Amino acid sequence: MALALTKVGVVRNPRSHANRGRASGAPEGLYWAEPETPRALAEDMRRFAEAGVDLVVIDGGDGTVREVLSALPAAYGARPPVLAVLASGKTNVLALDLGAGPDWTLAEVLRRVGTDAPSLKSRAPLEVSWADQPPVRGFILGLGAFARATQMSKAVHRMGAYHSLSVALTLTGAALGTLFDRKDSPWRRGVQATVALDGAAQASGPRFVLIATALKRLPFGLKPFGPLREGMKVLDVDAPPRGLLGALPVVLAGRGDGWLAVRGYRRALADRLDLRVDESIVIDGEVFPGGEISVRLGAPLRFLAP
Repeated sequence: MALALTKVGVVRNPRSHANRGRASGAPEGLYWAEPETPRALAEDMRRFAEAGVDLVVIDGGDGTVREVLSALPAAYGARPPVLAVLASGKTNVLALDLGAGPDWTLAEVLRRVGTDAPSLKSRAPLEVSWADQPPVRGFILGLGAFARATQMSKAVHRMGAYHSLSVALTLTGAALGTLFDRKDSPWRRGVQATVALDGAAQASGPRFVLIATALKRLPFGLKPFGPLREGMKVLDVDAPPRGLLGALPVVLAGRGDGWLAVRGYRRALADRLDLRVDESIVIDGEVFPGGEISVRLGAPLRFLAP
């Protein structure tokens, strides 16, 4: 039978890459929001919840997804709506993970809702908390070289590269910057951080990169976290990175756990990640302050997918 969704709301970011220059306006019968600020988004989500909206379509990039997911708990409590993600941003790693490409439009989402067997996929976001600011929910957190590479992505976007190509060029630039820069460069020096996984302290010292994600699939089949699996995956690399030229293809192919670990490249699966880092971190493409940070795997959310 058809999915029992009776009210559909759309959160559209008109500044997202694919939405620029396109006419705006709510199709008949849909709840519509184009919030300009996080506060406006929070109000829109409360409006959706009060109206009984049970499918929220997110029309934007990774940042729009992050903001909507972060606003859901206050609006919907423990009963979040089904979500659908349209890949209209410069990067859409969650949409890629869900298999939602350019053909996954609002019209197609609405058509799929009425079919006999709509596809629902479950994804649990990361919940990132600080002592002095509201928590954030997203799917990729990183520091060190990951944060610097994210800043590089702005130049990549100006070159006209988006989505998977943007991710690939950014990773390539980060690797080349590390391999061919001087030995005392910020890339090689890393950032000072203390790390604990599920309450167990990890190796002390600077980190070249630390990345945590709840995603299953990355662009071009890259597997830096090892085999595809559920849960929060962590890649933790000491600085300066040892033998990066030889280790990089092994890391990206998801192989060599034992060989890599003795060289300071560690993969892990965890329910909880605790960090103390003075430099900024990145969550789904946005820079956030460092400090005492707690990362948990949140409750699974349901996504309508192609």
